[in-house]
Amino acid sequence: MANGEQVQLSILQFKRQSYINVEGKRDASRFYIIKQGQVQISKESEIIEEDTGNILYPGDFFGVVSCMSNHASIESAKALTDVTVICVYRDQFGILLQKYAAIAIKIIKSFSHKLRYFDSAITRLSFKGNVEENPKYLYQIGDYYLKKKQLNHAFHAFKVFIQYCPGDENIANAKKLMLKIQPHIKEEQFSKKQEGFNRQYRDNELIFAEHQPGSVLYIIQKGRIKITKIVNNNEVLLAVLKPGDIFGEMALLEDKPRTASAISFGDSELLAVGKDNFAIMVKTNPQLGTKLITLLSERIWKAYRQLANILISDPLGRLYDTLLTVVEENRIPVSHNEGYTFDFGPEELIKMVGFPQDKGNLLMQKLFENKKFKLQDKKIVVTDLEELAKQVEFYKKMDLLERKRQKSAAQKE
Repeated sequence: MANGEQVQLSILQFKRQSYINVEGKRDASRFYIIKQGQVQISKESEIIEEDTGNILYPGDFFGVVSCMSNHASIESAKALTDVTVICVYRDQFGILLQKYAAIAIKIIKSFSHKLRYFDSAITRLSFKGNVEENPKYLYQIGDYYLKKKQLNHAFHAFKVFIQYCPGDENIANAKKLMLKIQPHIKEEQFSKKQEGFNRQYRDNELIFAEHQPGSVLYIIQKGRIKITKIVNNNEVLLAVLKPGDIFGEMALLEDKPRTASAISFGDSELLAVGKDNFAIMVKTNPQLGTKLITLLSERIWKAYRQLANILISDPLGRLYDTLLTVVEENRIPVSHNEGYTFDFGPEELIKMVGFPQDKGNLLMQKLFENKKFKLQDKKIVVTDLEELAKQVEFYKKMDLLERKRQKSAAQKE
């Protein structure tokens, strides 16, 4: 990037009570930083009460998620006072970060906090429980892997547990279990030093465990990484990441333990970025900041859609909405009589929504009663994407009307 390249930022003014951004707006090519005034952020149906509040002030930003993920806006922004904003276009982002790295750090930290908050809400609503990340739970992680005969993973978890929880009541037992496991594991992976920027891992090697403190984020150079979480005594596969993807950023940015485990899926090579060099790397390599913000924007959009899906009261509506989310995630235009073949079948869809198999089978029968949906070569096919969008809109409107009715009834009491 040429040193002489300048950031030409636009300054826009909005009158009190005017809308700067509208929920559902597509093709958002810019975001905003408030220079003067106050802005209220709202959603058609508030999914959860956000802990950061919905009033923004000078120095705050909005519209980044839709701009950088290239998805429809998930919120509206209304001027509470006369407002002056700085308008930043997507193609200006890298230049902006090179000159003002502090903006990138602020956005990344804000997004990391929001994503952790959303993930916690999803876990609480989906699995009816929410365990705050804490190194003391590494003992349970080790015990889980021991029972599954994944001895290397168990040894790793017990070792980190002993390191961070020396006074815990389970320390003596953890040490005994490590001695019992030790003759049966590839101990060289625990004695090798992983230092510097470049890290190498063998197939099925635990990079870090859920609840483990961390101060490093990783960028995948070669290979793939599985992200897993133990829920209700089952290991749930959350994602399989590929070269170019970034993981582990939330622990680095928020000084909190890992929310999930990372396991090498085949031999892998990673670039490790620690707290001491993170800000410097963002400033000297604005592509890193841009990629991380784009990644977090995509994750926030998806987490928000997951939360919205969980709160749809009709289970059939949740199936439709899950299909539409996949379509939008793949950025497929929703048009009349345009079809789409999903790369999964009914069984996978049922698991994605989290329904028991018997309940899911009955719902799939109802879904296929709609002639716009069919099963072809064990894959779900929709022949009209507009019909899919209309079904989702119908169920969401029914929920919105019911919430308004309940609110009105409560006010009359």
